[in-house]
Amino acid sequence: MTEHATPALELMADQDGERLDQFLARRLDGASRTQARQLIDDGLVRIDGSLERPAYKLRFGELIAVYPRASSPVEAPIEVELSVVYEDDHLAVIDKPANLTVHPAPGETQPTLIGAILHRWPEVSTISEDDTEADPLRPGLVHRLDRDTTGLLMIAKDAQTLASLRDQLRARTMDKRYLAVVVGAPDPPAGLIDAPIGRDPADPRRMAILDRARPSQTGYETIEQFSDAALLECRLITGRTHQIRVHLSAVGHPIAGDTMYGMPTPLINRQALHATRLTIRHPVSDEPLTLESGPPADIRNLLSHLREGELLLGDQPMPRTQRASADAAHRRSRSGSRGRRRRTQRIR
Repeated sequence: MTEHATPALELMADQDGERLDQFLARRLDGASRTQARQLIDDGLVRIDGSLERPAYKLRFGELIAVYPRASSPVEAPIEVELSVVYEDDHLAVIDKPANLTVHPAPGETQPTLIGAILHRWPEVSTISEDDTEADPLRPGLVHRLDRDTTGLLMIAKDAQTLASLRDQLRARTMDKRYLAVVVGAPDPPAGLIDAPIGRDPADPRRMAILDRARPSQTGYETIEQFSDAALLECRLITGRTHQIRVHLSAVGHPIAGDTMYGMPTPLINRQALHATRLTIRHPVSDEPLTLESGPPADIRNLLSHLREGELLLGDQPMPRTQRASADAAHRRSRSGSRGRRRRTQRIR
């Protein structure tokens, strides 16, 4: 959804395991379960920013936003050039550009990826991973990326493929890797961040690390170290909204250009985060399939400046926690200690 859309009502889930449609029927005065389902099917209900089905099981603390019906975001097909990395009769993988929202949202007026998908592959509008009616707001979408995150995104062309790929996501057998340029120098240079993520109660646009939120894990490894920045490869073990951005910020290394969880940089005008590699089992052949996408021009340009010795933050002072980690990395490099020590960082 866009940051400009304004919900008519926001509710907090008060127990685990309740169906979304049952919750809305219970909490919305005068609403029947049928009416609640219609709101959900029309794309007017979001859970922590995501579209879900009526049968979705809520978790305690999740934020449920309900939007006015006049702002229904159902998308029409629209021609937007898509870079297709892989395609066969069952699935397609595209290289998503920056500044393109995946889902239509209340108040959205710009073209979205859904509209482009419907234009390129109109057949996906009728598929569903089960026997229920197809979801017109997520046609063929297996997963999603933030508006300004670039890289690999999967589209299923038939029900079997959609069900198989979503099952792989749920079972965590799908390997998704991202490149991220971050402030400072992670110490240790490789590790696992284990911290639960939920909607920030102080700002519903943001996610935050919260007790009783959804378990979330991100692996990372430093690929290249610069003066005040580092290039990381990150692995999503779980897949929460803004997960990599929140986790890296929480350990003192926000992504370059991420103004929501970090600070701006003169070297790039969005968060420097790119979905670079994807490994799945093909839904029909069951053979492993690995797809790759190199960083786009703006991240390549950022890396070029950093390799030439430019500072990520320019004249801005580096926050104290990030300065300490950068100094530690400098000491390691001078002493010749560049081993890939790993550590799990648990944040509660």
